[in-house]
Amino acid sequence: MKKKFLLHYSKSIIKPVLSGLIISFLVPVSSFAQHDPAKPFTGKIGNTLEGTEQVWPERVKAPKGAPNVVWIMLDDVGFGATSAFGGLIETPTFEYLANNGLRYTNFHTTGLCSPTRASLLTGRNSHSVGMGHHAELGIGTPGYNGDIPFEAGTVAEIFKENGYNTFALGKWHGQVSKDLTVAGPYNRWPTGRGFEHFYGFLGGATDQWHPNLVEENNFIDIEPNTKHLNELLADKAIAYIANQKSADPDKPFFLYLAPGATHSPHQVAKEWSDKYKGKFDKGWDAYREAVFKRQKDLGYISKNATLPPRQNGIKAWNSLSPEEQKVFARFIEVYAGFLSYTDYEIGRVVNYLKQIDQLDNTAIFLLIGDNGGSKEGTYTGTLGTANKANGDDISFLLANIDKIGTELTSPNYPLGWSQAMNTPFRYWKSDANSEGGTRNPLIVHYPKGIKDKGVIRAQYGHVTDILPTTIALTGVKVPEVINGYKQVPFHGTAFNNTFENAQAQTRHTIQYYELHGGRAIYKDGWKASVYHPRNIFSETGNSDPNFSPRPFSEDKWELYNLIDDPTELKDLASKYPDKLNELKALFDTEARKNNVYPLRDYRAGVPEPAVRKKSIIYQGTTGKTKINIGKKPLQITVEVEIPKEVPQGVVFASGGYSGGNALYFNNGKLHYTLNDGVKEITFISDKQLPPGKNTVKIDFPDLTSVAIFINNEKFGSQNFKSRNSYLNSIASEGISVGKDLNVPVTNSYKAPAPFNGVVSKIVIEQAVEEVSSNDEKDK
Repeated sequence: MKKKFLLHYSKSIIKPVLSGLIISFLVPVSSFAQHDPAKPFTGKIGNTLEGTEQVWPERVKAPKGAPNVVWIMLDDVGFGATSAFGGLIETPTFEYLANNGLRYTNFHTTGLCSPTRASLLTGRNSHSVGMGHHAELGIGTPGYNGDIPFEAGTVAEIFKENGYNTFALGKWHGQVSKDLTVAGPYNRWPTGRGFEHFYGFLGGATDQWHPNLVEENNFIDIEPNTKHLNELLADKAIAYIANQKSADPDKPFFLYLAPGATHSPHQVAKEWSDKYKGKFDKGWDAYREAVFKRQKDLGYISKNATLPPRQNGIKAWNSLSPEEQKVFARFIEVYAGFLSYTDYEIGRVVNYLKQIDQLDNTAIFLLIGDNGGSKEGTYTGTLGTANKANGDDISFLLANIDKIGTELTSPNYPLGWSQAMNTPFRYWKSDANSEGGTRNPLIVHYPKGIKDKGVIRAQYGHVTDILPTTIALTGVKVPEVINGYKQVPFHGTAFNNTFENAQAQTRHTIQYYELHGGRAIYKDGWKASVYHPRNIFSETGNSDPNFSPRPFSEDKWELYNLIDDPTELKDLASKYPDKLNELKALFDTEARKNNVYPLRDYRAGVPEPAVRKKSIIYQGTTGKTKINIGKKPLQITVEVEIPKEVPQGVVFASGGYSGGNALYFNNGKLHYTLNDGVKEITFISDKQLPPGKNTVKIDFPDLTSVAIFINNEKFGSQNFKSRNSYLNSIASEGISVGKDLNVPVTNSYKAPAPFNGVVSKIVIEQAVEEVSSNDEKDK
């Protein structure tokens, strides 16, 4: 099987420049590719060309023999998911890379998407670069404002200045939401942070069948789309490489590939999920036991490790009803297919490098996850509907079991499978106190530069180490100043000393962790940690709608020796109080150095998005326009020109099958559909609109009702449970005008269903609370 791998996949330091200096003859300095200050011409200028001595500025080149570099980062994959690290989900590409490279089994992330990516790209601790949590949950303090400072240059900025081409594909999730519109600013988008090409999505997740994509700085329309996002990314990665190597075969490239997989929504073609039919019927308890044994036998975890019990709130598999087992098994079949398919598409890129004789000269760093397995799926799993009250009960899930993995749902698996994917560790994604949240596998594959093959490295490592290691491996120089910004030091340490020496000393000896109040500090094999509860995911396992955060003063510190107890089951806090106090003091020191304070609970302090009283979307928009929706009365007024022929198509749409709303014409009749992911409410006009200018008004007088007017004549009204189920997508995704972009709102039309008339403008008016001058001053 392994020998057939390739056949199987063949289918398919600078000072700032003084300003104001004028010299008669100037040519660029050849030190760096983009930072190119001028210097005096060293040739000779004659009256004619015959009397002239020409001098050409030398273009910057990468260090001689420097390899191509590929960084691959998966999303929401636990330590025990892939076959490359003892899991039961087939990942032959990852196995190939690991068997011909190095497996790092003691490597760590921050425990969450945005912080891990910020640390990876900059080599600095996440809070120190403003990314202490998701960018969209930023608050007004240096550690959490969601803006990576320019003083922390990215890997792309560094490598571009050293003669590399730089490409980024897939997930970005690296800046505040308010800057992710066509109005910019663009200076913190991928192309503003050193990547010469970008193709991917800017937020934390996107639909795999109908992705919301950006190319360079432009939102692009790929509908009607027939490809999975994984395939689109692999296609583009291969195209970038092919173009570059054809134009300049000696120039190395840096490629950052960050697929949306396996973050929810878990979506994949049935042929992939059906490969796992029945293979998880024994459940999550059996999975954990089998994988735990494999990991020990293969040496991926120490022989003295103990498998932790199930987390509180997760039921024993054998105690579940047949209906629950059937649904939960299907969730993991889809997830497994999704992960295997991701491996396949990454394999296409790896195989292409092999085909063009570049694989041996390419250093690949494969990070299997930016954190542990996801816990957003709740205890039952979810289809991701806006109507969550109905969307998570077993009867609903069972009735829609065949939709799991399709474009009709946005699924995530139950928490029992999350812990199984994190085998052998406790907890899961976003729990910074735990190995389950922060330990992820790493593979390094570089045939030309690393002699050892298929061996394990157990030195402690952290995501901040990847950039310094890549710099050491390639020999590139780090500018003291990038684009005029003096650079701050890296926090990570290079681990290239481990490439040829399994017994090499661990260089990264101290590391703090923190996420929404949960925290930990590691030093030389010891770890002190605090679990800070977050509603449904508290240590009691209870879901409480009246949940209130626990005061930080009541948090209890724990102490573990990870060398003797890698799965964190023996709390030594009472046995070694001096060691605990030493580590607590160290955490405080590291926290103050890295802008970790103030500690805060999840979402605490996050300002409510500003709501405009009046927003206008004008004719001619080509993408989606995001408008924050408040909780007060709201009206949407559409000025539309009806064609002489029968009107057809979408006037505007927002959201998709899991929740949204759309105004459209079908067979000449005006329709307005509200979809909460469980059922649709559709209003249909009883007569056709006359050709020419018409006005449609959609009035939401409160959060539970709507009325529709055509040319001031009311033709329908309805009460419902929550307006948020239909309109939240306007802020999160935006409104598309004249067609339905990305995931359709309804099957009543075939998306994108362009409108054959003209949408002159859409006006959204909201009641906004007036703020008194005293109130404003207090704020």
